[in-house]
Formats: sequence, C-alpha cells, structure tokens
Amino acid sequence: METVYFKGKECHTLGSFPKIGDKARYFSLVSSSFKEIELCDYKGKRIVLNIFPSIDTDVCAMAVRKFNEMASLLDNTTVLCISMDLPFAASRFCAAEGIDNVIVASAFRSQVFGRKYGVELIDGPLSGLFARGVIVIDETLIVRYSELVNEITTEPDYEACYHSLRII
Repeated sequence: METVYFKGKECHTLGSFPKIGDKARYFSLVSSSFKEIELCDYKGKRIVLNIFPSIDTDVCAMAVRKFNEMASLLDNTTVLCISMDLPFAASRFCAAEGIDNVIVASAFRSQVFGRKYGVELIDGPLSGLFARGVIVIDETLIVRYSELVNEITTEPDYEACYHSLRII
C-alpha cells in the first residue's frame, strides 16, 4: 500500500509502486483503437509509463501534452499514457490536441495493472482510478526511474524523467 494525497487529503493505493532496479511487471492494456498492448510488445525499447487518473482533468491533460513533446525528442523510446479512461475519451482527446507521439492506453478491461503497479486508489474521491506516477523502463525491462507523485493534483517531475532517459 502506498499513501498519496488528493487536494491535501490522504488516499491509499493497493499494492506497491515499482522501485528503481525492479523488473517491470507484466501488463496488458487497450490502445485507443482497442488493440491489446502488452509489456513484451516493447522489449528492446525504453518505455515511459505516464500513469494518471483521467485525461479529462487539466493536470492529466497537461502531462499527456508534455510527454507527447518529450517523446518527439527521444530515440528508441515509447511513451504509454495510462489511465482507466475508455479508449473513446483518449482517442477524442488526442485527435483534438494533435497528440501523435505517445500511445494512450486504458486499463478498463483489467484491474490487474493498477494493482501490479501499486497505483489503484482504494479510498478517497478518486477510488477506482489511478494515482499519478511515472516509470521509466529500460530495454531489458528494468525500472530506471520511478516517481509516485505525492499530491495527485500536481504534475510529475518531467525534467527528472527526461534526465533518466538521457543517462540510460
């Protein structure tokens, strides 16, 4: 269990957030076109997991925009923007915003991702959605950067994430 905050109020997650040096945990998600996405699809690439509650909030939307910009600067790197949003919402947002450097992915078909990655909120007003976090996984599927954002309403540390990608 992890503790995070939503507007200053304590919330908890189920499971534990991955730490630097951990092996990435298997996942299966759904793309905006309803295609299955699995961790093994990206072996040999660096992977950024941008995890958030909902693309329909200002902070989450900003993070997707910033990771889209970051992805355009990175070689051999895939950025997955992951939430419980339905693929329809993610697709609509990306089309309206011109987002084309990241892959939006939904965990709506399986609760396993949120539990395996320790981001499923189990109490508070966002219960059932994901806490905000960023994980960088290297080509051998080892976690090289890990940030569970303490206050859900704040953005992740983009610079630290980008720096971790430049040194691996």
